Amino acid sequence: MAKLFEPGIDNVKSGRYIEVGPRGGKVSNPHHATMKNNTSTLPPTSQGTHNKWKKVN
Repeated sequence: MAKLFEPGIDNVKSGRYIEVGPRGGKVSNPHHATMKNNTSTLPPTSQGTHNKWKKVN
């Protein structure tokens, strides 16, 4: 299982991230984030959810 990241986590590795459910499942209409350097902070997920971020490739 891929590692899941909470919104607002600092110093994540560069790459593309996709919003997933609290346990890593798919969500409808997920947000995408591209982190360009290791000093970036992951953005918030959909309001009113406990979703997380998962790194893709």
